[in-house]
Amino acid sequence: MATRLGKTLTDVRKSGECWWLRPDGKTQVTIEYLQHKDGSVEPKKIHTVVISTQHAEPSKAVRSKEFAGYTGPEMTAPTMAEMNKEIEEKVIRRTLQDITLKNGQPALFLYGSHTHLHINPSGKFIIGGPQGDAGLTGRKSIIDTYGGWGAHGGGAFSGKDPTKVDRSAAYICRQMAKSVVTSGLSARCLVQLSYAIGVAKPLSLFVETYGAEKHGLDVDDITNILKIEFDCRPGAIAVSLALREPKYQETAAYCHFGREPYTKEGRKYFEWENAMDLKKYQTMKSDQVSASLKGSNCLAKWVD
Repeated sequence: MATRLGKTLTDVRKSGECWWLRPDGKTQVTIEYLQHKDGSVEPKKIHTVVISTQHAEPSKAVRSKEFAGYTGPEMTAPTMAEMNKEIEEKVIRRTLQDITLKNGQPALFLYGSHTHLHINPSGKFIIGGPQGDAGLTGRKSIIDTYGGWGAHGGGAFSGKDPTKVDRSAAYICRQMAKSVVTSGLSARCLVQLSYAIGVAKPLSLFVETYGAEKHGLDVDDITNILKIEFDCRPGAIAVSLALREPKYQETAAYCHFGREPYTKEGRKYFEWENAMDLKKYQTMKSDQVSASLKGSNCLAKWVD
């Protein structure tokens, strides 16, 4: 939701609908979840929304000076209170209405009088971007992934090619975890890989399912399934996710995960969002999974 809010901020600024907005900004959404007995969780309500966004001088800035080449009627920037009202209506409510929850309801259903709303809580935000901060690379690694919900290895993504596991291994971990959940093997899943410099095979694979496994499988079974189905050596990741193509600009904003995969001009974007079908394991017992592991070419892909 936070990244979608950021995208809407950009859209209403570039369209001229909120012409007084400027490029810098930060968004944060705090959600309260309900955990079910099977380990699965669902959002219960939006507890807090924070938007700090750069803007023109309230009640003083004029549109012709904010937008080079603007030839329409002259306009003066609204007051801070008016800006905040427009941001809530045109950014927050509009974005939440466009997000569909798993139960089919819009995310706006979770937003209401109980939600704590903070729009530019520190006051005016006129100076921003490189003029206001020194250095940007690697400073937003959490919003690039899972926010405060999941774990992060610590390395930033942008600026790194697929030989750097900071990036490529995080992508394959995403695909593995998503494959487990979408295939119905567990309601929740976190996947962790570790590597050593100069060693192609991952040193370890750790899987956390939070007690939400299904079909009689346990976390060891799911770990073995991932070892059978995935090759997590950096070169293999680059091939399976088509990471050696010049297409990374699309990942530079609005998060690397949770995006819709697509193909454009023969290039596959966000391929790690395409989950592998693992449903065949729903009917397997632990001993069958173990036998499949022994019969696979596992030692070629993983450290014994």
